Amino acid sequence: MKRLKWIAPILLVFALVAGCSVGTTNDTYTKVKESGVLLVGTEGTYKPFSYHDEKTNALTGYDVEVAREVGKRLGLRVEFKEIPWDGMLTSLSSKKIDMVANQVGIKPERQKKFDFSTPYTISYAQIVVKNDNTSIKTLQDVKGKKSGQTTTSNYGKMAQDAGATIVPYEDMMSAMRDVAAGRIEMSMNDRLAIAEMMKQTKLPLKTVGEPVEKSSSAFAFPKDSKKLVDEVNKALEDMKKDGTLAKISNKYFGIDASK
Repeated sequence: MKRLKWIAPILLVFALVAGCSVGTTNDTYTKVKESGVLLVGTEGTYKPFSYHDEKTNALTGYDVEVAREVGKRLGLRVEFKEIPWDGMLTSLSSKKIDMVANQVGIKPERQKKFDFSTPYTISYAQIVVKNDNTSIKTLQDVKGKKSGQTTTSNYGKMAQDAGATIVPYEDMMSAMRDVAAGRIEMSMNDRLAIAEMMKQTKLPLKTVGEPVEKSSSAFAFPKDSKKLVDEVNKALEDMKKDGTLAKISNKYFGIDASK
């Protein structure tokens, strides 16, 4: 009987703990709704997706505007945290941010670790070389060449898979400047970002070969964020239907890059 007297309170404690666990599950949506804030990770150096306006220094870009509009439709204030790409998904894993808006490619290995929204950008990879380079004309020519890449990006993996030697950089522009200076031979990146970069910077660069590997980019979330993902997807679908997403895309690219 004495033993039973001790067991009952212990069982009660376990029940209460279990109940608390159920009530405080890893629910990103509940957390952001209660705070009213959606904390979004982005680079701030990846034009035209995420960058600072030269005149106002305000954070802007395609991904930034799409994220802001999604937040508005969810009744949330969007706050951006600028993080170098190679630390972005780590910050998401540790839940320092609620979402990433930075052209995150949907890849099977990433889907094991993160949740993704429906795609809001469809694009392709492109090779960039110095304008007097004649040794690289196609993807088959990159074997043994030095390619400047952010090491955890899709494009770095593409270049490496094609046989290039990866030279690590924190952002696209640093790599492109070194390509233009002849310090490295090439870089691979998103065709939309490259077009904008070449239009704005006038660096002595050119694209070579055909665009490769269609990629779909989406917002990334911590694993088990289903409710938040569902709500973001509803907002994106509404933005497609009412033309808002196409309007934002045309502003930055001159085309609807969402399809």
